[in-house]
Amino acid sequence: MFKPKLFTALKTYNKETFTSDLFSGLTVGVVALPLAMAFAIASGVGPEKGLFTAIVAGFLISFFGGSKVQIGGPTGAFVVLVAEIMEKYGYSGLVYATIMAGIFLIIFGISKMGGIIRFIPFPVTTGFTSGIAVVIFSTQIKDFFGIKMATPPADFILKWKAYAANFSSVNLSALSIGIFTIIIIIAVKKLFPKIPAMLIGMIISTILAYALGLNIETIGSKFGDLPRTLPAPSIPKFDIATIKMLASPAFTVAMLAAIESLLSATVADGMTGDHHRSNTELIAQGIANIGSAIFGGIPATGAIARTATNIKSGGKSPVSGIIHAVTLALILLFLSPLAKLIPLATLAAILIVVSYNMAEIKHFKAMFKAPKSDLSVLLITFLLTVFIDLTVAVQVGIALAAILFIKRMAEVANVGMITKSIKDDGSEATDINSITKREVPEEVEVFEINGPFFFGAASKFKNSLKLDPLKKILILRMRDVPAIDATGLQVLRELNDGYRKSDMTLILSGVHAQPVIALNKCGLWKEIGEENIFGNIDDALNRAREILSLPKKPLPKHFVASVSREKNKEN
Repeated sequence: MFKPKLFTALKTYNKETFTSDLFSGLTVGVVALPLAMAFAIASGVGPEKGLFTAIVAGFLISFFGGSKVQIGGPTGAFVVLVAEIMEKYGYSGLVYATIMAGIFLIIFGISKMGGIIRFIPFPVTTGFTSGIAVVIFSTQIKDFFGIKMATPPADFILKWKAYAANFSSVNLSALSIGIFTIIIIIAVKKLFPKIPAMLIGMIISTILAYALGLNIETIGSKFGDLPRTLPAPSIPKFDIATIKMLASPAFTVAMLAAIESLLSATVADGMTGDHHRSNTELIAQGIANIGSAIFGGIPATGAIARTATNIKSGGKSPVSGIIHAVTLALILLFLSPLAKLIPLATLAAILIVVSYNMAEIKHFKAMFKAPKSDLSVLLITFLLTVFIDLTVAVQVGIALAAILFIKRMAEVANVGMITKSIKDDGSEATDINSITKREVPEEVEVFEINGPFFFGAASKFKNSLKLDPLKKILILRMRDVPAIDATGLQVLRELNDGYRKSDMTLILSGVHAQPVIALNKCGLWKEIGEENIFGNIDDALNRAREILSLPKKPLPKHFVASVSREKNKEN
């Protein structure tokens, strides 16, 4: 459950691997520098908190993580949510929420939910990711254009109205630096793909702005000097009122961290051929978020772009992630005085590029060709993220996806009378276990259920089960029922009770392992009677003949092998 990849990697670690990890760790460290500060500022906190997060959380994720090459730190996925928490509860509330999210993540890992979280539907992840991209873009307009105005409203529509009302105060110098930064990033990515384009864009634009003496807002003019060391650890005191107040946003932070980190680890697996340990990764993410909050940081998770950079730069083990964190710590120690010269327009330009990459425009467009139900989940999640709240968007999106899944499973489930009918496609005729090849007594009705017998299919079962009052026995074939839930069991109990009162008999045929266990646990096995539950249709029909005092039919010779296999499989 908790086996960090670092300890596995160190068993065969050598000088060659360390050389690769050293180069990739240094590369990712300088790549992470502008992003860590930009994400922090966009989240409504100081740039130093982004660096604290990248150092502390980045180190802990690599040290305890379940992926060899995962790089952790602040990401764009958290920008909207962190900004909302900051606005409502302040930084102290964010610290509480981050620690609680870390605890949730550890619980997820201990509960072995790593495999489950990866099944969050694609329309949901695309919807909130694209929505986050739009919101991030909208938050950068003020700094990118250098608009002189108070802090923009949190509401999306009000924010753009405020921009329009103050647009006459645009600072052309800031706008020019912002556009120049984007051009540099695009050019470097195209001409020199192995060089960290965002870092180069930040350095060149900062030097240009300083050399020309442009009158634009910088990190120093807004936030002052950056600290040169990590703050002393501080653990806040929790109380019940705080826990209740922040439980919902903390859970959303945990869900986002889990989804983003496991998605990043899965992408890394595809690039390296390795297999990450999902539950270990969740526990590591929990430890990292608790550590980040204690050392003055913000929520963290696995960063897909930085992880991919690590792999492309030659990262072989978690040591590269640790070196990335150490690199950032050294930058903080020796170069933080220079960071105050970075224009906010430059960081805004970097985040505009990030938001464009996050938008997943191709995937978003492709969803319009998907089933309407999936498209509706995408659009609802997207619109809720942009106009309402990311917490609401994630919760509603997952709930809608779950409801649609239940609906589809219910549609797949099929219940029908098969005593005398043959399927139009002729499959009954070619099926050696088909009821059409058996002689069914006049007083016996045979129904078959296809698909999981769960609460979504229960009403369909009741509507389809129209019994002939002249029949005394119902054989319910369950050979295609892999699983049954409490609602399905209750429907069978009601059916059996009704039959007993009417002096009729319910017989089950072809019951699989999970339904057998469920029938035993809830007591239905005894209520229906072991003598009325069979592994195949021939034994069930002979039981019906016994009840009706009719002579039993011998099993046809050419069915012996098939039925024997069916008994072995289903019993």
